Amino acid sequence: MTGAARDTGPGSDRASSRPSGSEQLLFGGELAYDQGWSQHHGAWLRLGLRSMAAAIPRQVGIAVRLAHRADRRALYTVAAGEFGRGVTQAVSLVAVNALLVELLAQGSTTERLRAALPSLVVVAVLSVIGSVLKSVSAAATGILQPKVQRVATERYLALVARVELEAIEDDAFHKLMDSAQWGADSARRMVGYCTAVVTSVISLVAAAGVLTVLHPVLLPLLVAMALPSAWSSLTMARHRYVSWHRFAQHARAAQLLGRLLIDQQAAGEVRVHDVGPFLLGHFRGMADTNEREQTRLAWAGARTGLAADAARGVATVLTYGVLGLLLWHGHMELAVGGTAVLAIRSGSASITDLVLKITDLQEESLFVGDLETLCVEAERRAIPATGRDVPEQVDQIRFDNVTFTYPGAPEPSLRGVDLVIPRGSTVALVGRNGSGKSTVTKLLCGLYLPDDGRVVWGDVDTAEARRTQIFDRIAMVAQNFHRWPFTARVNIGIGRPGAPIGEEAVDAAAAYAGADEVIAALPRGKDTLLARGYRGGQEISGGQWQKIGLARARYRDGRVLIVDEPTSALDPAAEQRVFDQIHRLAGSGQTTVLVTHRLHSVRQADLIYVLDEGRVVEHGTFDQLMDPATGVGLFREAYELQARQFRTPPVPGQRDGTAAFTSEGQTAP
Repeated sequence: MTGAARDTGPGSDRASSRPSGSEQLLFGGELAYDQGWSQHHGAWLRLGLRSMAAAIPRQVGIAVRLAHRADRRALYTVAAGEFGRGVTQAVSLVAVNALLVELLAQGSTTERLRAALPSLVVVAVLSVIGSVLKSVSAAATGILQPKVQRVATERYLALVARVELEAIEDDAFHKLMDSAQWGADSARRMVGYCTAVVTSVISLVAAAGVLTVLHPVLLPLLVAMALPSAWSSLTMARHRYVSWHRFAQHARAAQLLGRLLIDQQAAGEVRVHDVGPFLLGHFRGMADTNEREQTRLAWAGARTGLAADAARGVATVLTYGVLGLLLWHGHMELAVGGTAVLAIRSGSASITDLVLKITDLQEESLFVGDLETLCVEAERRAIPATGRDVPEQVDQIRFDNVTFTYPGAPEPSLRGVDLVIPRGSTVALVGRNGSGKSTVTKLLCGLYLPDDGRVVWGDVDTAEARRTQIFDRIAMVAQNFHRWPFTARVNIGIGRPGAPIGEEAVDAAAAYAGADEVIAALPRGKDTLLARGYRGGQEISGGQWQKIGLARARYRDGRVLIVDEPTSALDPAAEQRVFDQIHRLAGSGQTTVLVTHRLHSVRQADLIYVLDEGRVVEHGTFDQLMDPATGVGLFREAYELQARQFRTPPVPGQRDGTAAFTSEGQTAP
């Protein structure tokens, strides 16, 4: 099979660390997961039994704080239930000892049963109480877990939604978000693990306390019996942990291959190009690699389990041998010996379970720690909630010698830009791809702050302003505006998400953008879900989405409307209608900033700025830029090149130079 993985085998760490043939061909190399879980690979593996035991209080403290924030009543119920179970278990062992004393005493069977009846009743009642407490604790834990996950998720989502856009686009912050996303789910699981740890600790303390009272020599024997199981559990947990991390992306990639076979967008090419056998072959190859790894784990588990069972068997023989000697020499009564057996078995099971849950708890706590780190970093990088108030009306927005470089970019996107946007005017930004047009709009609305220079609203620098007030004054139709997977009504009304969606306002906005015709053709009108894959969901075209996006901006009714390539997917008639509407808004007092490659659409703009390589190379009215006596010539040349396409049929295969002001692959009008 071409590309299938044949380079791994059970027990071969070196082989399993190399990328499979399918990984190399399809994904360019080994799918090593370098984010999230893998960050803690070394930290978790360095843990030993002693360090894990020392970490219990801190890990339980993390879970308790989250649980207290989520539902303190449920938390108190869990705590009371688990404490009550521990007390019940300890008392139950004492009652069992009393029961055995009576049953093994001198006298007839009837007399012994009558004497043992009170102890038997106590044991039965304690058993019922323990079961009730276990059920109550389990119910409270079930109630608490989803609330903890919600609280943790809401906290980090609310903080991330308020960070600077620069942080979202920062690779380091993005990796932290990737890792922290596991944190909320880990917080949920930590509640259950903490409950199990507390239960095991209380059970262990109860058993150890009873054994100490019965005979002190039994306590170290209990530890000796439990240690092999603890070692086995920890060893296999580490094996699984390493394997999971090594094959995490490998497994995800294998699932991706399966999804591609049934993906709606890929369906046509899968059939026409007969891609199915190719994907299936590599799916089988990657699955084979995973199966080999599972075989290796199975053999490792068998070897570890055999060694642990042998050691536990020796410890068990030794324990019961010592117990027999104590009975033989009269240092312990037979009833006490029976109780000791029960306590040893209970304590041994508690230690084994404790180690298992602590390994789970420790692993989850690492990602809850990531979540806490993200929250701290998000608070540090949040958009300030305070600042100077922005005037209700500003006469102009001004860029003064603005320079800006995107994080990680080698060169500035804007270099010493000066421009003015008067209130109630239509200002067009034109230029080739990468000239800085969209960057100007991002600084204009406060998504970024300049490295040098100032962006000033009236007399308030955006660096000093209460930027939420700037956001409130902006309505934006970005080039790649978001297509919300909600109803058409919400896709328009989400322009003002802080207020109830008004029926008349939605209709007016839809009519303004021509989206009313789109909505009328939908099966449920404004209540039609615009997302495939859900019941009743519909798919609309790119041009129809663009009308919805324009309607959303109109519904927002911001004092400054920013439209970035608003008609790229519209037919000529709809395009002209949109531009007419945009120009009419300026007449009603709204300020409009228009970013476009279609130069015929800026004829009516009050002011045109031409950008090239992050600089304003010329500006003025349309007539001024077209006048050979006043214009620099860049705008005029590009406009004439676009206009020539309509006058002279292009020669097949000839490039005419209009790419200077048109998007790649886009035909200029």
